[in-house]
Amino acid sequence: MEIVLYIDADACPVKDEAYRVAARHLVRTVVVANSYMMVPRDPLIERVVVAAGPDQADDWIVERAGPSCVVVTADVPLADRCVKAGATVLAPNGRPFTPDSIGMALATRNLMTDLRSANVATSGPRPFQPKDRSAFLSALDVALNRLKRAGFTASA
Repeated sequence: MEIVLYIDADACPVKDEAYRVAARHLVRTVVVANSYMMVPRDPLIERVVVAAGPDQADDWIVERAGPSCVVVTADVPLADRCVKAGATVLAPNGRPFTPDSIGMALATRNLMTDLRSANVATSGPRPFQPKDRSAFLSALDVALNRLKRAGFTASA
């Protein structure tokens, strides 16, 4: 099976980094968004614009996610669905979502949502840092190498 990198692109801060790593590994990359977005002119990069609406991009990605895929997203519910589909899932800061970690990530997200809806002041996520970008580059490289070693193939 072919390795495919799916990027939940609407608010992804590491698209350029993902393109570079995927190009080095010759991996097809699919950039999924709710609106038109510029992507590099490269035969390995595909742009998919889904209909506007809640979870349209998420549903599109989940329908295609599987063991030969890497999904990049900060959306914890999407990460949960992709992990359940067998995909490798990375946050833009390089943190992997795994079957062992996704439950805690969902619980934390739900708690923070409940606190915000109760008008409790929360600090929100910490700002994206250069070290997050570096951690993502490393994590994506490791994930793609692991899929290759597992017998999945690159596009070329």
